[in-house]
Amino acid sequence: MCGRFVQLTPPAALAALFGVDPTLAPLPNVPPRYNAAPTQTLMVVRRNPETGRRHLDLLRWGLVPSFAKDPSGGGSLINARSETVAEKPTFRGAWRARRRCIVPADAFYEWKAVDKRRQPFVISRADGSPMSFAGLWEGWKDPGTGQWLRTFTILTCPATERLRPLHERMPVILHDSEISAWLEGEEGAALMHSYPGGALRLTPVSASVNSVRNEGPGLVEPLPPQEAAAAVALLGTPAV
Repeated sequence: MCGRFVQLTPPAALAALFGVDPTLAPLPNVPPRYNAAPTQTLMVVRRNPETGRRHLDLLRWGLVPSFAKDPSGGGSLINARSETVAEKPTFRGAWRARRRCIVPADAFYEWKAVDKRRQPFVISRADGSPMSFAGLWEGWKDPGTGQWLRTFTILTCPATERLRPLHERMPVILHDSEISAWLEGEEGAALMHSYPGGALRLTPVSASVNSVRNEGPGLVEPLPPQEAAAAVALLGTPAV
C-alpha cells in the first residue's frame, strides 16, 4: 500500500515535467511535504474536465465517491487495488469516467515490523527523479452548501520481490513514457504494473516519520551507518 509519501519538487518544476501550462491556471503555492498523510491536500496532475488540458491542482488524499452522503469515509480510501478498481462501486465511477490522475512523489515510506516496533524505510527512484503514482480523482458535492470537494486515491499493485519484505503491495508507478497514455489514453488497465525493483532505492530512516505530526528534511535523512546496516539486514536483501 502507500500510506505516507514525500512531495518536495516545486510546483513550477512539476508543471514543466508533466507538461502543465502555468498560464491556464495559477500553480499551487505549497511548501515541501516530507510526511504527506491521508486527508491532507496535496498536488495532483489531472486532465481538467473543463479545459481538457493538464492542470496541477490541490486535491485531498482519500477518495470520496460522488454518491457518498458525507465525506467522512474518504480517509480510509487512500488506496485502490488495481486488480479490482474497475468493479468496486467506490472507485468504478471514477474509473469508467477516466478521471485518472498522477500523484507526483519524490519518495514514499514503508515499514518493517521488528518485534514491537516498526522500522521505516524511505523508497525513491535510484536516479533521484520524482515518481509518478497512478491515481484516480473524484468530485463530491456537499448537498448542504453546494460546494465541491475533489479527492484522490493512489492505485496499488503487487510488490516486487525487493519490496515484499516491507509490504505485499506497492503504488503503481508509471514510467515516464506512460504518462500521456494514463492521463489521456482510452485504456489504462495495461499500465497498472509493478515498477522494477532495481530502479528503486530503499533507505532506512528515523522512526520520527511514524508520527504524522512530524515534518521536515530530517525525516528522509539516512540512519547512521551502523544503525542503517542493522535495519537493512532485516530485509534479507541489499537496500541499495
